[in-house]
Amino acid sequence: MEKSMGLKDMRAFFAIVEEGNISHAAQRLGVAQPALSRQMKRLEEKLKVKLFERGSRRIRLTDAGRLLYGRIENILGMVDGTVREITEIGTGAKGSLRIGTITTSGAMILPDLISEYHQMYPEVTFEIWESEGARILELLDTHLIEIAITRTQVDNLSYELLVLPNEPLVMVMNEKFSCGKSADTVKFNELKDQPLIIPLRWKSVFEANCRKAGFEPNIFCVTDSIVQSTLMVKMNMGVAMLPISSKKLLTDGDLIYKRLVKPEMTTHTVISWLKNQTLSTACKNFIDLFKKNFMSEKN
Repeated sequence: MEKSMGLKDMRAFFAIVEEGNISHAAQRLGVAQPALSRQMKRLEEKLKVKLFERGSRRIRLTDAGRLLYGRIENILGMVDGTVREITEIGTGAKGSLRIGTITTSGAMILPDLISEYHQMYPEVTFEIWESEGARILELLDTHLIEIAITRTQVDNLSYELLVLPNEPLVMVMNEKFSCGKSADTVKFNELKDQPLIIPLRWKSVFEANCRKAGFEPNIFCVTDSIVQSTLMVKMNMGVAMLPISSKKLLTDGDLIYKRLVKPEMTTHTVISWLKNQTLSTACKNFIDLFKKNFMSEKN
């Protein structure tokens, strides 16, 4: 029996996993439930492997099913992304612009930029994907998005890059649980014995700076979630390190932001898109607007 799998099988399998059961997937695909069940049975016979765990109300994947789902997600992303790129070439004033972003950078950049862009091209719609940096680059690699906004180290051999100037990292604290003598800065040695909430991406550098200051940091939570960090700070559970641009997201009057000094720690935002890729006109226009609004500030 031929083991090849077509796009129809891939889309059917993907829909079942996303919907969680065959009946909902059948409605989404516009097919009868028995026909979809038979299609999946034939797929398992083709591949000679079990993809689903039977006997549960909600679909559960086997190890083989989970592997297949990850591969199909990438394949369909590349296929659909390529089709969109081709059909949107030259439209400029119409189409959909797909952007992936991490939370802090997106909050700092996107609202004003999208507002200005929308006034120029009111018929262009947006798809915004939000996740951590590595996942955003995966979405870019599989053509699910055209532009990635991250703080991740990006390979300039594979991507075109625009890098924003450095921004300082700050320690966010509850006014009832503040530390440091200065009103707007805090030194590393003033963080000794404080319960700390530190993003994973900066943990090793932060720990090294604490050791240089003569102490082992009391890191009780490592998280890249701004929401979780902020909630813990509001509950007096500790002091959190965040980029200063997070102030745009967090307007709570009980929170204090102090720039981390001696030494200062900084981060920067990277805008990237794939090299050797034909961008939609909508995407090119967005990049041009970004350069006009942000890159001129570096000069």
